[in-house]
Amino acid sequence: MNIKHIFSALLVATMFLSSCEKPFDSLEQDPNRAVSAPPSLVLNGVLNNIYGSVTGSPWGAEQRWNQFYCSNYNYYSTNEYSWTTTGLTYATLKNVIKMEEEALKAGAATVNPYSALGKFMRAYFFENMTKKVGDLPLNEALLGLGNSAPKYNTQKEIYVQVLKWLDESNSELTTLIAAGNKTLAGDIYLGNDLRKWQKVVNSYKLRVLVSLSAKEADADLKVKERFAEVLANPTKFPVQENADDNLQYIHNAVNKYSRNPDNLGNNATRENMAKTYIDLLVARKDPRVFVVAEPAEAKLKAGFKATDYEAYVGASSGEDLADMSTKALQGEYSFLNRKRYYSNYVGEAVAILGYSETCFNIAEGIARGWANGDANAYYTKGISTNMAFYGITDATTLATYLSGSLVKFAGNNATGINQIITQRYIAFAQNSGMEAWFNQRRTGVPVFLTGVGTGNQGVMPKRWQYPSSELTTNGTNLTTALKSQYSGNDNINDLMWLLK
Repeated sequence: MNIKHIFSALLVATMFLSSCEKPFDSLEQDPNRAVSAPPSLVLNGVLNNIYGSVTGSPWGAEQRWNQFYCSNYNYYSTNEYSWTTTGLTYATLKNVIKMEEEALKAGAATVNPYSALGKFMRAYFFENMTKKVGDLPLNEALLGLGNSAPKYNTQKEIYVQVLKWLDESNSELTTLIAAGNKTLAGDIYLGNDLRKWQKVVNSYKLRVLVSLSAKEADADLKVKERFAEVLANPTKFPVQENADDNLQYIHNAVNKYSRNPDNLGNNATRENMAKTYIDLLVARKDPRVFVVAEPAEAKLKAGFKATDYEAYVGASSGEDLADMSTKALQGEYSFLNRKRYYSNYVGEAVAILGYSETCFNIAEGIARGWANGDANAYYTKGISTNMAFYGITDATTLATYLSGSLVKFAGNNATGINQIITQRYIAFAQNSGMEAWFNQRRTGVPVFLTGVGTGNQGVMPKRWQYPSSELTTNGTNLTTALKSQYSGNDNINDLMWLLK
């Protein structure tokens, strides 16, 4: 082949390649992978994470740690608090940012339903994380490659920001509701109702403020002032008004309740009720015990009836697990009510933030002197609302219960506050994740039972350790944070700022 022919062949090849050539950025795109998503779809995933990764399922580990029930079969689980590291929800927070970005890309205004809920979700996830471990990266977090080793903010700084986000969320929701904005979609909890979401935002704010009771005098947090402001201005800060406003998860035949006909044989007798919970019900002659538990068989054989409070017995979470297993097999302990919890796949609604809790939070704040109001009225409403959840609505039954010596409200004093905290604990059974434990950690009410069965040398822990990945990817900043908080130790028994 001569030079002319070679040149011609090269020219043809060059022209062919040029005609097939595409920009580099188009070549690297995967046509089978979405590069954007409707904000409603991202919201749906985030809302599912609120239930799955934070609240947890009923009859899960959280509810053992809350001492509502015990495991008596160590092949599946124990009752120990030998905690190590915990997971954090920064990945979910990245999705919150993505949701906000997708809303703007779709043409939404700067203030839109997704921006308003995004601020609530930031507050929700950061508050949950800091309650577990303490200080966290916040200001420099979630910047991706822009900052792969973010510095830590103090727990106080986190709470200041959480309260700021909640106020901003409330303000944006006010604007959107006034404008008649109905563009929210993808909401699995409240039917895309912004009014209900606004009530959730402010009710959650009350939860946060009550959790800061040890810091009520802090000049930056302004706990008492913020609490009083919410109660004094319900138009600006609407809160939940009844159980229809509950932020709650409803199971179905696909997403099944954790105790259902499929696992009756696996779980029903390998778990029994906890003494901490059952004793509170029995001592107060609380009819809820007949709904949540079965009478102990040994008590029935001894002549007690299923309608006798004395027939209901819980096991101490601190008991040696082998001893507990033996006693459970001998019928000495009450099992969970199999008729209620194993009869179908839907089970019962699982509150993430329920109206009964909001009533108790308001009652506690008033009883502490943070605001004017009738603590007893909210205390009573919290009890009656939770009673109704269990189908107990008879006026005489409720009146008898409320007049009992351990239940009748003692007033705005230490005894009255303990009564409020106790009733909130009872209402937390099988819902609201670790809130029962967080409140017990804060107040010491009720007394949690410990021993060989709870591990950790019989001590109730105060926190979790930071994720091990944080040590490998952000070790310098983690070390600094540990020194400033816990004398350099990542110890589950150390007190965080929130509790000091």
